[in-house]
Amino acid sequence: MSYTTFAFALFVCVTVAVYYLFPVKKYQWTVLLAASYFFYCFAAWRYVFFILFSTFTIWLAGLYLQKLAEKQKATIKAHRKEWSKDEKKVYKKKMHSKLVAILAITLIVNFGILGFLKYYNFMAGGLNQLFGGDPLPILQLFLPLGISFYTFQATGYLIDVYRETIQAEKNPIKFALFISFFPQIIQGPISQFAQLGEQLFTPHRPEYARFKYGLELILWGVFKKLIIADRAAVLINTVTADYTAYTGTTLFATALLYALQLYADFSAGIDISRGIAKILGIDMVLNFRQPYFSKSINEYWRRWHITLGVWMKNYIFYSLAMSDGFLNMSRKLKNTKFGQTKAGAHFAKVFPTSIASFIVFLAVGVWHGANSRYIAFGVWNGLIIMISILLKPVFEKMLAALRINAASFGWRLFQMIRTFILVLVGYYFDIGPNFKGAMDMMHLSIVDQHARAGIHEMLNLGLGEKDFAAILFGMIVIWVISIRLEKTGIETPGELIGKRRAWVQWVLLFLAVVVIITLGRYGPGYDPAEFVYMQF
Repeated sequence: MSYTTFAFALFVCVTVAVYYLFPVKKYQWTVLLAASYFFYCFAAWRYVFFILFSTFTIWLAGLYLQKLAEKQKATIKAHRKEWSKDEKKVYKKKMHSKLVAILAITLIVNFGILGFLKYYNFMAGGLNQLFGGDPLPILQLFLPLGISFYTFQATGYLIDVYRETIQAEKNPIKFALFISFFPQIIQGPISQFAQLGEQLFTPHRPEYARFKYGLELILWGVFKKLIIADRAAVLINTVTADYTAYTGTTLFATALLYALQLYADFSAGIDISRGIAKILGIDMVLNFRQPYFSKSINEYWRRWHITLGVWMKNYIFYSLAMSDGFLNMSRKLKNTKFGQTKAGAHFAKVFPTSIASFIVFLAVGVWHGANSRYIAFGVWNGLIIMISILLKPVFEKMLAALRINAASFGWRLFQMIRTFILVLVGYYFDIGPNFKGAMDMMHLSIVDQHARAGIHEMLNLGLGEKDFAAILFGMIVIWVISIRLEKTGIETPGELIGKRRAWVQWVLLFLAVVVIITLGRYGPGYDPAEFVYMQF
């Protein structure tokens, strides 16, 4: 049941109607739970065991962690006059070991399932190639729908309970809704319990403003998906299926088109998800903020798939950067002869942070999929960020020496173009069949430029001139709206027109529907492209 099908639209309408007409407001959230499991079972009933297993094990572990933490506090309070400092320390250490053991076991089991299903065949194939023969069998494995997203969301909740930043949810049925909430199960955003949990369980009444803004978000998502993403996917899939048959010009144009298609596709799915939630009275977190306006790779990753970046920062980066091992590394470097110099002091200060950042982006690459190209994608981004952190003083000196005004429009434009080029290199690892294929495509994009032949090729890849005109039109609309959003700091296009008269807003909504109906790719015989991030 794709987001852009009539069946899904009907499902959402029925869910919204039942949700707001439900007579017992206290249990209104049960409608969302029923709808979420209906949606999941309809899309992938064979895999429902996996989401149930993750839900139950993490809910149970969360309760047990909280119970142990409360027991520890109560015991220390009861013996505060009897125990010495050393006795308290021994008891705390013993309890800490228990808490860590429960957390580690639960995380290993849940990430182990994800890792086995997603990466076993990749690792088995690599080992078989390395040692020769077939010591490890290649299995017919499947990847449950949304497993990466709900595993990250569930484990983030468990770590927050362990850190005592939230209270464990006592009701397993409510917790099941948090994990399975249907607008986000396919491709996120990855929500935190503190932000989303209470909203799901609080009764809501229909509101005109929420309905309008939600509908605008949905239409904005459908516009990007049907007019841009699904069209561009036709050409991209054709070229990448046999990249050696095309000129470097076509390959370079395909990479550029992929940058547009990926953004239009992923952000469209998130907009539709957030729009549905908005209509239901629930605010989901922003996941994109004009990423191609970024002036550095660091900034790009703060604007692209924001919730994944927040998850990685909260649960991997800080855990590494603030660990005893990394802090000791910094101290040891600082105490060396090199560490006493100005450059050495900076290096000692940021080296652990840069290593932690590299590991985070390696994890991001691995998260994207079981293929050498995704690992290369993570390594590429990690190295760029690592180098930018380590050499920051050098770059600042170069800027001063060249007398460049860092606040000037020209410099900021240069930074955006430079960042986009670095991002585009990473995208080759997305569209290549493997690491070697991605490198070949990059090489051909540079040395095999034939403009006229490339244009001729692209017009014979399943898209006509009208299709390219529609993509260009959609790109211009995105670009103009993105500039307005960037300048105003507003999150959504709907808020841009929100202060206009009501009739103007509804006329614009009507025009958006007309444009989608006129230019969108849909209808009998048309197979809509799956959202790119569904595969992750």
